[in-house]
Amino acid sequence: MSQTGGYSVNVATAVVIANMVGTGVFTSLGFQLLAIESTGAIMWLWVLGGLCALCGALCYAELGAHHVGSGGEYHFLSELIHPYAGFLSGGVSATVGFAAPIALAALTFGAYLATAFPEAPPKVTASLLILAMVALHIRTYRESSRGQVLLTLLKLALIILFIATAWLVGSQYPQQLPLVSLLDVGEVATGAGAVALIYVTYAYSGWNAATYILGELEEPQRDLPRALVVGCAVVTLVYVMLNTVFLTSAPLGDLSGEVEIAYIVAGEVLGSGGAFVVSLLLSGILISTVSAMVMAGPRALQRLGEDYRGLRWLGAINSHGLPRNAIILMGVVALIFLWTSTFEQILLFAGLVMATNTLFTVMALFISRARRHDDAKSVFTIPFYPLPAIIFLTITGWTVLYTAVQYPIQLALTLALIALGYPFFRLLERQRGN
Repeated sequence: MSQTGGYSVNVATAVVIANMVGTGVFTSLGFQLLAIESTGAIMWLWVLGGLCALCGALCYAELGAHHVGSGGEYHFLSELIHPYAGFLSGGVSATVGFAAPIALAALTFGAYLATAFPEAPPKVTASLLILAMVALHIRTYRESSRGQVLLTLLKLALIILFIATAWLVGSQYPQQLPLVSLLDVGEVATGAGAVALIYVTYAYSGWNAATYILGELEEPQRDLPRALVVGCAVVTLVYVMLNTVFLTSAPLGDLSGEVEIAYIVAGEVLGSGGAFVVSLLLSGILISTVSAMVMAGPRALQRLGEDYRGLRWLGAINSHGLPRNAIILMGVVALIFLWTSTFEQILLFAGLVMATNTLFTVMALFISRARRHDDAKSVFTIPFYPLPAIIFLTITGWTVLYTAVQYPIQLALTLALIALGYPFFRLLERQRGN
């Protein structure tokens, strides 16, 4: 921490890792197995998802280095494309982009806790977790930072312990992931592969989280690229190892279509007693995820409040410089998602909207490059430009397009958001001009 306050590069990296490692990696495999037969193809999808996240992180790192300011996509799109693009992105990021995943992570926390303590209602414990994390992050920078770093370190330690335990006990079903299956990549490029990739990209979402606190970093132009790249690399490695354990430690039939993948695997590896312990461990892992999203997401709401007079209450900060009202609102919206939607409804809608949001933001990088004439060598730029941007746009664009075709209701909701948000935006613009 600096003397003037703000987040360090360690905190930013912790925010990236904690936002990424959450519900998705512990729940996605069951849905993927419904669509894809080749376990090798599933592993390649996880590698492909990591590559996509890393390419996206590089693009955001350059945007953040040249356009410093908190708020994530809201800041970039407002400055580079149009104020309405930023306004819509900010609203979507703060609600669907963060509040929905907060609800998912908290609900998964409650589900795992309930496997250990059946008398604990999942939605009640999920609600208590959200409220606790809101209370943590409206206090001080010091408490917010220390809490997040410690929770992230705990998360990584628990995951490594889970992987190491499974490997030490020995894979019970190694034949389910033969080396020859890694040569079978045909299903990756099919419609089933696109559906499976929806869940993979959702599991990797959160790689952009540090951009939401960009303006609050001690050295934003130096720290953002480091946090994004290191965070993505660590998470990709963890995801590949975790899914290797999942696919070789329990019968595929038992995993297919199931949400509580890690609990099923733990039961196979360690028996009912081990599954009880792992349920507690996984519940602990998800605390860090909820914490990181509660910490990062409200910054988009804060920027909306700072820029639009009609929403100025969202831009208010407490005596420690933290956006108390925005954090509380984020928690309230997450609770609404938690109590009104099913797991799969939230996941599909959130996945489509978040992917679309990042798609347009990476497109904005080309506009940023066109407007800049004299780049300082000390400021980060993407290596091998424009290859990382093209890779990200290709993978994400394919996923968004296929999801929109396969799930027209989610597409209709997304288009409705775009249409209905504009009159409200115009009203706020007129108020700002008066």
